[in-house]
Amino acid sequence: MTRERLYLFDTTLRDGQQTQGVQFSTAEKLQIAETLDALGVDHIEGGWPGANPTDSAFFETPPKTRATFTAFGMTKRAGRSAENDDVLAAVLNAGTPAVCLVGKTHDFHVETALGITLDENRDNIAKSIAYLVAQGREALFDAEHFFDGYKANPDYALSCLKAAHDAGARWVVLCDTNGGTLPDDIHRITAAVIAAGIPGDRLGIHTHNDTGTAVAGSLAAVDAGARQIQGTLNGLGERCGNANLVSLIPTLLLKEPYRSRYDTGVDAGGLAALTRASRLLDDILNRVPRKSAPYVGASAFAHKAGLHASAILKDPTTYEHIDPALVGNARVIPMSNQAGQSNLRRRLAEAGLEVARDDPALVRILDEIKARETQGYAFDTAQASFELVARRELGLLPQFFEVKRYKVTVERRKNKYDRMISLSEAVVVVKIGNEKKLSVSESLDAEGCDRGPVNALAKALAKDLGPYQQIIDDLRLVDFKVRITQGGTEAVTRVIIDSEDGQGRRWSTVGVSPNIIDASFEALLDAINWKLVRDGAGAP
Repeated sequence: MTRERLYLFDTTLRDGQQTQGVQFSTAEKLQIAETLDALGVDHIEGGWPGANPTDSAFFETPPKTRATFTAFGMTKRAGRSAENDDVLAAVLNAGTPAVCLVGKTHDFHVETALGITLDENRDNIAKSIAYLVAQGREALFDAEHFFDGYKANPDYALSCLKAAHDAGARWVVLCDTNGGTLPDDIHRITAAVIAAGIPGDRLGIHTHNDTGTAVAGSLAAVDAGARQIQGTLNGLGERCGNANLVSLIPTLLLKEPYRSRYDTGVDAGGLAALTRASRLLDDILNRVPRKSAPYVGASAFAHKAGLHASAILKDPTTYEHIDPALVGNARVIPMSNQAGQSNLRRRLAEAGLEVARDDPALVRILDEIKARETQGYAFDTAQASFELVARRELGLLPQFFEVKRYKVTVERRKNKYDRMISLSEAVVVVKIGNEKKLSVSESLDAEGCDRGPVNALAKALAKDLGPYQQIIDDLRLVDFKVRITQGGTEAVTRVIIDSEDGQGRRWSTVGVSPNIIDASFEALLDAINWKLVRDGAGAP
């Protein structure tokens, strides 16, 4: 059976940049474009040339991509020709092989927002698209507010689509701009558009997630016959975001009926790079990856209950809808006070520790885990710390170094601008073999602002570990979470730290103490020790 081609259009760099608090630099745009191209999407929309300095700079030195690089703009304004519209000219001057123009298809917006007649708006669409085609560009038309417009005045909304199609648009894209259209309506209206004469292989879908159904709405449009999907990495976008390509891509490649019916252009290598691409975007945005994200989240294949873990040992398909490795993710068997020996042995095996069923160390490890959790530890979210506990009970944890003492001070003082600032300083003394090393670090960023005592402590601890320094140089902290597990004067602080290294590995460690600095230091120590263990460091 020959599969139909289904095209993926990424708008992370344009519509995704409408997300509150998101502003990509030119260098970041280049990095994201390269990542998208490696995934295998068909179009990469780079932004709106002339709209802001960053977008303009990006189009001046565009990335060389296999995907069709696309500029975004709007249809010409009323009262002037396409040839003499300076806004349209700026988009064309970007020199991209494809141009996507947005135009209104809802009569209410035409008359209220634009203040022109319905005929003038339709004429603007047709002449703008025709001008793009005459310039040798692939033309796309984003039909803004289409679904709302169709419900209000179907004849007019359809006439706008036909104007773009007849003028030569390669793609006419149905936009659920307000994000309020549910999948059933998207399917029904998309089918009506095709029945009205716009072929499905010229039709795209662009959904927003204001009802939490953007992915489902996109699939509904495909089911109705649309053959292009627009979306963003991690569902970035204005308000509640756009359709999430990170969820759509594996669904299209791995789930029926899509897997058998369609070819997306994304191969197995692109699919396997999906988790890393998702986390790269979060890293650029300085965001913590959402653990519960479908397919790529750290908890997407986590099995906490002992009954589940026991079944997973026999056959992973008992509780997993796909093999996590297909999307570059990994199975996690968290450890907690619900854990049984099946759970424990599986987790140990994943850490490379094969332990016999009758090994008495299993009981000791379980007892230690449960005892620590009564003190406030949480090993279901700190897998690396669990592994270190297990290795210690098994006698498989080298003592790489010994912390002899550490001190953290916080000083309030005026800076040169006569403003009060905080300055954190940490001193750490470690013993490696027979040698003591003292490290001092202040917590300052590039602007001279204090980053806090934990940051100072982390920098001091990782400043000079002698023979291990080269191993930990690529280690960095990506998240820091604090929770008070008991109230009152006996409050206990739990700190969970997420770390990452240059190999793309990410791991979590936990520390518990009545003192937040002590709890943080414990989690930091575990983060370094886990890295040393996994990279094969030996005792001094």
